[in-house]
Amino acid sequence: MNWEAFIQSGWLRQEFLGNTVGEYLLTAAILLFGYIFKTLFSRLISGLVYKLGNRFWQEADLAEFRRLLIQPLEVLLFLVFLYLAFQVLDYPVKPDDLQEGDPFLKTFLFRTYQVFIIVALTWVLLRFIDFVGLVFTYRTQKTASKLDDQLVPFFKDFTKVIVVIFSFLVMLGSVFGVNVTGLVAGLGVGGLAVAFAAKESLENLLASFTIFLDKPFMAGDLVQVGDLIGVVEKVGFRSTRIRTLEKSFVTVPNKLMIDKPLDNLTLRTFRRAKFDVTLTYDTSSAQLRAITRDIQAYLDQHPRTNQDGRVRFLNLGPHSKDVMVQYYVDTMDWNEFIDIKEEINYKIVEIVESHGAEFAFPTQTVYLQKPEAKPVPPAQKPYFGSSDLE
Repeated sequence: MNWEAFIQSGWLRQEFLGNTVGEYLLTAAILLFGYIFKTLFSRLISGLVYKLGNRFWQEADLAEFRRLLIQPLEVLLFLVFLYLAFQVLDYPVKPDDLQEGDPFLKTFLFRTYQVFIIVALTWVLLRFIDFVGLVFTYRTQKTASKLDDQLVPFFKDFTKVIVVIFSFLVMLGSVFGVNVTGLVAGLGVGGLAVAFAAKESLENLLASFTIFLDKPFMAGDLVQVGDLIGVVEKVGFRSTRIRTLEKSFVTVPNKLMIDKPLDNLTLRTFRRAKFDVTLTYDTSSAQLRAITRDIQAYLDQHPRTNQDGRVRFLNLGPHSKDVMVQYYVDTMDWNEFIDIKEEINYKIVEIVESHGAEFAFPTQTVYLQKPEAKPVPPAQKPYFGSSDLE
């Protein structure tokens, strides 16, 4: 027996607000069914979609696909069941059914439903774009180039922005009846004002394209921008995110990344070490020559330094004789650099000690002079004046 015959019997035929009790019960049953089985249907749909495109995104498994799409699919499916449920009631669910004389509440509820449908569809598309971006991220990890690591997050964000703008225009046209074509054409005059208002955002957007074209750095490079030093983690739609040496996360607008002098430290062929070896003033000239010669010879023979190392007796300081040590280590790895530098420092200390010299530290010599004692004049007898007594 179909539901129409079922509601014709008994109390189910009683009407309330233009609909029978049977129609209300059937509406509630559809809503309850949709609420209970929305997760099951979401898993089935996501599994079907994953199998259809498995050849393309085989790098990512089904669990990751469902993790991203289950929640928005549940919302979308529940809205579909809501539509089916209200089809049973005497309630307009088509845009053509709405008229100007309809009650405000009726129009408001249906327009709100349309907005939720568009938002749910947009949410599903954004999550799907996230999944595709995840697939491309897995692929870029297998390549040696860093350019694709940088392009994937940028174009993922760019595509999501386009989808959001398109969904907003569809919402204006289908829900609120706005002439989208006329609106876009009318932006010719207002677009200038919008451009001035969004000047900073547009500059950052253009700067991002400049970064991709000129390639001054890639994701993973160690860069210095002004006083900021860190590793580039992501070049986004309007900003670049850098992990500093202090492990903090700094977001820098793309405009600043191209306006300020940028030093790509990763592209250096060597790492430089420069410092002074301070020796006491008791060190003789023969000791200085021997120490300078031995340190220079050690640096020239070291397998990890090049021939540009320089060791020179450079300065007579206020409390020491200073020997400048400068050399370059052929590594970009920071941990390896400090290990080699430690090894060289130990050898320098051994060379200085082997020649009987000592390292200086800031000292001051204070000369104290005892003042000369002034002669004390002889004591004088007290003067009482003249007396008439003999």
